[in-house]
Amino acid sequence: MSIKITATSTCDLPAELLARYDIGVVPLYVSFGGNTYRDGVDAGPEDIFRHVEGGGQLPSTAAVNIDDYQKLFAELSPKYDAVIHITIGAEFSCCYQNALVAAEDFPNVYVADSRNLTAGQGLLVLEAAQAAERGMSAPDIVKRIESLVDKVDTTFVVDKLDYLVKGGRVPSLVAMGANLLRLKPSIVLANGRMGVGKKYRGTFEKALDDYVADLLSHGDADLSRAFVVHSRCDDPAIVPAMMEKVRAAGFREVSEAFAGCTISCHCGPNTLGVIFMRK
Repeated sequence: MSIKITATSTCDLPAELLARYDIGVVPLYVSFGGNTYRDGVDAGPEDIFRHVEGGGQLPSTAAVNIDDYQKLFAELSPKYDAVIHITIGAEFSCCYQNALVAAEDFPNVYVADSRNLTAGQGLLVLEAAQAAERGMSAPDIVKRIESLVDKVDTTFVVDKLDYLVKGGRVPSLVAMGANLLRLKPSIVLANGRMGVGKKYRGTFEKALDDYVADLLSHGDADLSRAFVVHSRCDDPAIVPAMMEKVRAAGFREVSEAFAGCTISCHCGPNTLGVIFMRK
């Protein structure tokens, strides 16, 4: 059985993994400077950072629309026994709802809600691709993905709250207090929603050291794979250091992933997370 796995661009999977498993990526849209671009195709995070650092307003993002999905499914449906599309969490975007509407015309197209974003979604996409390689049926793959959603541990640390303030997600007084106290908040995804977790004090690098130590202290991590996902880090030594810490914890495969436009619009540069599954 030939099964094609596709995902929204928010999965942030590295190009080598997309190629290895022949995963198709469907771009969301990002708008700034009076123009609309396809995420990861026409514009990337650095374009966003340059725009904001140059005094521009925070960009907005938009879902893959129904017409885009209908064109995609019309192209792929005749070529494969089944197509499975895994979206960014429905709480963050209407991609899932739009894909469901488009899929009604294609009996061999299945849509799964990752209830996640960035490499957390990417982990589920990889699980689907590996299950397809093993010969699992499309309905069983979707059931497996749905069963794993709550096991994905998606968190990241934000250096500054500037972008979250610009986006109206954090009050400016809270950000001012955090900056004065040198606090670096962790963002935790739970039940399909983002919330503020533990707040770390000190430099960004020290905060990340403490964050990684906390993450790996529970002893229930699935050590098969982890992602170190980040937006632009001003200190180029930070990402290799964090990847080495994660490897030292016993993860068998540690991959670097770059946060795409969606996370970058929300959190800005100097954002880093370690994402994996719990047992």
